[in-house]
Amino acid sequence: MSLYKEVHPEFKLNGLSYTQADDLLQFAVELKAQGAPHEVQLANFLNEWFDNQSFILATTSGSTGEPKQMRLAKSAMIQSARTTGKALELGAGTEALLCLSPNFIAGKMMAVRALTLGWHLHVVAPSMEALTEYDSQYDFAALVPAQATSSLTALEKVGTVLIGGGAVSPSLEANLKEIDTRAFASYGMTETVSHIALRRLNGKEASNYYTAVDGVTLHLDERGCLVITAPGLSEEDVVTNDLVNLLDDGQFEWLGRIDNVINSGGIKIHPESIETQLSDRLEAPFFIASEPDEVLGERLILIVESPTSDGRASGVSRDLFNDLPKYSRPKMIYGISKFLYTETGKIRRQEILSLIKNYQANN
Repeated sequence: MSLYKEVHPEFKLNGLSYTQADDLLQFAVELKAQGAPHEVQLANFLNEWFDNQSFILATTSGSTGEPKQMRLAKSAMIQSARTTGKALELGAGTEALLCLSPNFIAGKMMAVRALTLGWHLHVVAPSMEALTEYDSQYDFAALVPAQATSSLTALEKVGTVLIGGGAVSPSLEANLKEIDTRAFASYGMTETVSHIALRRLNGKEASNYYTAVDGVTLHLDERGCLVITAPGLSEEDVVTNDLVNLLDDGQFEWLGRIDNVINSGGIKIHPESIETQLSDRLEAPFFIASEPDEVLGERLILIVESPTSDGRASGVSRDLFNDLPKYSRPKMIYGISKFLYTETGKIRRQEILSLIKNYQANN
């Protein structure tokens, strides 16, 4: 039997034991016929996982461009699952919650970890309140930042939480320091088969730096962007657009994306760093971007979700920026009634900027 057709003898799905691929495939038939949308997605994944191909098709999030499909080797996914289990000390019998869409890599990998490591997987709809809706206790759950923020009062139901798919805000990180649950931020992408580095967010081991998992080494390219060498996970080095402060070949601090860097009057600005500073001051979703300026080349702008906005301004007080360096203060503030998001919850920045430009051109 192929390695990826094996099922760990201790694997359970929603409380039921399954030790054979055929049993799970039969269950998948039932899910597709009667299940909720997230259960149908899981059934589709199980069918793909147990087919005769050595790879699965995965879709990137689309946060920096059009979503694209790519092939991921099942052997790489199994190795990633084992690495995660070792890094987080989660072995057979782990009670794990799947509350992410199985259509994307984070949800797929929860299923692979359970099948490979013998976890007891509990599957629920990928809602913001997934943890608060149930009274069960879990050893492990993977969440996006919005789910973690919405579930702060329920996080202590979980022994270990892994937060990924977006930046962890300073307010969320501060709240996590007040609970006993082990909390980690993950760094990774579809190309690396889930995360390749972890950062502890609370407890005595809390750090501003990500640490690469076993077998992964890191270096910088000529742009100062992170390059990942991950034998068994990717056949080639993964060249990212992430600017980092690299301590050594295993630890780094994430600074932002090079394709987001703004050059304003010769000063290079990382919008992510300003967003971090403003995250506790603005309740509505927002992001920092730029627009052309005759003098500066590019000028900093703030875009805020504001249902009452007409696209020109959002009513945000400029006093919020008084303690920021002059070059970090937005020169213009724009509002848009409803932000656009990818299926994994990331803001579609370029599409929103296009909407604002279209508004300006027509008014």
